[in-house]
Amino acid sequence: MKIDSLPKLFGCIITCSMVIMACSTNNVTVDNGLKKYFDEYKVKGSFGLYDNGTGQFTIYNLSRFKDSAYLPASTFKIVNALVGLETGKLTNEKMEIVWDGVIRKYPNGDTATAWNKNLTAAEAFKVSAIPYFQELARRIGKENMQHWLDSIKYGSRIIKTRVDTFWLDNTLQISADEEMGLVKKLYFNQLPFQKRSQDIVKKMMVQEDNANYKLSYKTGWGFLQNGNALGWVVGWIEENRHPYFFVLNVEADHTTNLSAIRVDLLKEILKQEDFFLGKR
Repeated sequence: MKIDSLPKLFGCIITCSMVIMACSTNNVTVDNGLKKYFDEYKVKGSFGLYDNGTGQFTIYNLSRFKDSAYLPASTFKIVNALVGLETGKLTNEKMEIVWDGVIRKYPNGDTATAWNKNLTAAEAFKVSAIPYFQELARRIGKENMQHWLDSIKYGSRIIKTRVDTFWLDNTLQISADEEMGLVKKLYFNQLPFQKRSQDIVKKMMVQEDNANYKLSYKTGWGFLQNGNALGWVVGWIEENRHPYFFVLNVEADHTTNLSAIRVDLLKEILKQEDFFLGKR
């Protein structure tokens, strides 16, 4: 279904993403047919896909995508790493932080074996190790972190609680279209960080790289104030050196294990959109 007027969405994405092609009344397609994938996994949420070459958006659940904000959870590791690199608190992706010996668990209650050891930044980013990035945030400090949140206009920009928890406890909130703006700017080195910092983070985001496509993303998993589980996958897929940016947001009962669901759901949607074949 085509829609005629999306001033808030267009305004936000143009401002955040610096979309080069002019927006028109025909460059957003609302695809409610994607609901079947959310229903399959018994979750609700939204999805957005932006074709950088054509300027075309495909969006499911438009109101949630553009009007609702949520804790960023571990998608904030993108910004945390960028700020760490820019301030020198993170030297590079190989910098190791020694495990403090505290046994931690994943949100579903399983022992976080992938977190409970010494990790480099790249390793911690890949397994989404909260303790590593909490320590990095403490080293950065609240004042520096606030400066960069304001500089990139990240979500609500609020740090009311501790500097090592504000992206996890619903203090800081961000919408799906703002997440898309961030990853698009990152891809094109348009954020106010050094190119080196952005290149290192982009390298850490790569999840799959083969002859047909290159898939880069960061996941997030947290809990809303109502107790529900919230999941994110934000990033891009490249085929024939052409980038497509996506943001998936899912919400479910607090007992739902979103770890696998969010990525499986993303891939099913991308497969429907004819990705993974190297023909886009």
